[in-house]
Amino acid sequence: MARVPAAPPDHTPNRTWNRLRRPRTATRPSAPARGAVRPRRGPGPGARPRAWPSALGLGAVVVVGAWLGLLVVGSVRTPVGPVNTTMALRPSLTGGTRINVPPLGALSLDSHVAPVRLDVDVDQLDPLRAQALVDHPERLSGLQDEVAHDVGHGALDLALRSCVAVVSGATALGLAVYRRPRRALAAGGLALTLLAASGASAYATWNPNSVLEPRFSGLLSSAPSLVGDARSIVTEFDVYQEELARLVTNVTKLYDVTSTLPAYRPDPSTIRVLHVSDIHLNPASWKIIASLVEQYEVDVIVDSGDTMDHGTAAENGFLDPVGELGVPYVWVRGNHDSLSTQRYLRRMKNVHVLDDGRAETVAGLRFAGIGDPQFTPDRSARPGGGAAERLAGDRLATALRDQRAAGTPVDVAVAHEPSAARETDGTVPLVLAGHLHHEGTEVLPYGTRLRVEGSTGGSGLRAVEGEHPDPIEASILYFDRAGHRLQAWDSIRLGGLGLATAEVSRHLPEENQPGATPGPTAPAGPAGPSRRPSATAP
Repeated sequence: MARVPAAPPDHTPNRTWNRLRRPRTATRPSAPARGAVRPRRGPGPGARPRAWPSALGLGAVVVVGAWLGLLVVGSVRTPVGPVNTTMALRPSLTGGTRINVPPLGALSLDSHVAPVRLDVDVDQLDPLRAQALVDHPERLSGLQDEVAHDVGHGALDLALRSCVAVVSGATALGLAVYRRPRRALAAGGLALTLLAASGASAYATWNPNSVLEPRFSGLLSSAPSLVGDARSIVTEFDVYQEELARLVTNVTKLYDVTSTLPAYRPDPSTIRVLHVSDIHLNPASWKIIASLVEQYEVDVIVDSGDTMDHGTAAENGFLDPVGELGVPYVWVRGNHDSLSTQRYLRRMKNVHVLDDGRAETVAGLRFAGIGDPQFTPDRSARPGGGAAERLAGDRLATALRDQRAAGTPVDVAVAHEPSAARETDGTVPLVLAGHLHHEGTEVLPYGTRLRVEGSTGGSGLRAVEGEHPDPIEASILYFDRAGHRLQAWDSIRLGGLGLATAEVSRHLPEENQPGATPGPTAPAGPAGPSRRPSATAP
């Protein structure tokens, strides 16, 4: 039987057999032709754009990194005159300059508006340079140039170091967060831009006159002589350099005497008036007043009323310390002061009670005042600006016009209620008031300046009625002895019941700012009451 040979597998294969033996593979799409554009896949239905979160995250990295950089390396140590200081830039919402003089306290200046604050820490007194100033007092005349040079050199070093600090801080934090050099460099560049914008804002709003109105805190609130007397700050025009030099010079004296604050030596031609009000039977007020009289060498005290609380005869003994203050005491009656209180004070030798527009010359100034027409010691809420108050103000204004016509014009008028004081507008340069328990100053339409004092007694027993205790407030007013013009005033603010804070701020009338034309000694008011505007309640 003959054998038939099998067909070789490569010749006419069995299609069914080959199909069964072929492995199954997933169908792959054909590759696109070279040069063809691949279609982009759009975001899915639940996807959200991530541009804003990414930008906010980068902004946070820039701000935090720049801030950390300033804290770590953004300060310079530089000598300024006879003291060694540390200058630094710090983030701030309001800007300004803060000069720290440990352990005596600090003073704050509204020098600029920017998101950065300039901090100057007085570290220590250089004994060699300080001794050189003591041995050669003639060098003080050139101290302002030395201080200006030192401050300029320190500011330049601070600017360069701050640039390095913010760029380094933002770049390092960006690298730690994103781990990509490009994002880190972007963060550093944005930080540098932010610092440059802050510097431009500070330069555009720089106010060298801010040294004329500093705010003191700590023990420095007891040494207002750091900015000089009222006469010098009015007459000197190269404000920044000279006042900064005076500041450094007095700080040198502070450290030289260590435990004793320097005596305040006001200009001999300046009349100093202490304005107090609303003592309300607070016995601590007399110690504060006596301290201010001694420290500022006060010539006369003006009390705009509410010295008592109920006005009873039993309270009159509270007034005995007035006779021991050693200076004249000008007083007007408030709505908590009775006629019995007024008669008790009138018997004291150093007290000048003003009422019914009567004028007296005390310590070189001419005062006139009127007592409050109402007696309301029951602590009830009394609306300000009543008809009785305005009538009393009109009576005072009439008396002031009569004094001017007689050739004896009044320099300062005093009334307890601000609504009564407003009626004197145009008849006197300055009118003092109280009653509101918070201080304030405004220039009335006809040029009279109204100065309202806060409570020198911290509102008395009422201090415990509110959520926060009321502060104890008083003012030192500086008058030119020749023209009797108000040159400046220091607002003194002490912490209320249970608080131990102190702040002194100096203020200048607009006409006394350096370079301004001095105003008249008396406002050019109307000839009679018919030309006066209607009074409104404060």
